[in-house]
Amino acid sequence: MEERPEVTPQEVSQPETTAEEVAGTETAERQMESPEAELERLRQELEAARAQAAEYLDGWQRTQAEFANYRKRQEAEFMERVRLNNAVLIARILPVLDDLERAVQTLPPGLQSLTWVEGVFLIKRKLEVILEAEGLKPIETTGKFFDPLYHEAVTYEDVPGYEEGQIIGEVQRGYMLGDRVIRPALVRVARASQTNQ
Repeated sequence: MEERPEVTPQEVSQPETTAEEVAGTETAERQMESPEAELERLRQELEAARAQAAEYLDGWQRTQAEFANYRKRQEAEFMERVRLNNAVLIARILPVLDDLERAVQTLPPGLQSLTWVEGVFLIKRKLEVILEAEGLKPIETTGKFFDPLYHEAVTYEDVPGYEEGQIIGEVQRGYMLGDRVIRPALVRVARASQTNQ
């Protein structure tokens, strides 16, 4: 049999490399690199860092734009809800305004100079000013032609001196809130005379 050389315990156990030794080895390898190679490596690291920074900046800007759009959308929805709520409230108040208008129109001439009647006039005017401040405006009917977007025909009548579709008179005033019709005007509309056909 062949004899094997004896191995001593010192030869068998090899010391483990530590992280410090690995880092030292990498540093030594870097020191052995040529200056051009090290410069190229640093440029690549810089480019990678710039690319990552640009990606982070792009993501941040995109998130900021999305949040700004979300805020604008929320504000627009809130304002639309406020407008709708105002429209509902104003539509409920309009019959009161109509009643005050009728009371003023049917008031006998002898009572108009009384103090309490003047108070009713003031109340009516204050109510009109408040509603105007909220954006309420009456729909024009005098001299206009019937438009189904703004008017609702109560009757069609043969009346000389009026053209086909022209408004003869207003039965109930209509109102708009901003650009939205909250109550169409009830009107009497002229039609072509039957004798002309």
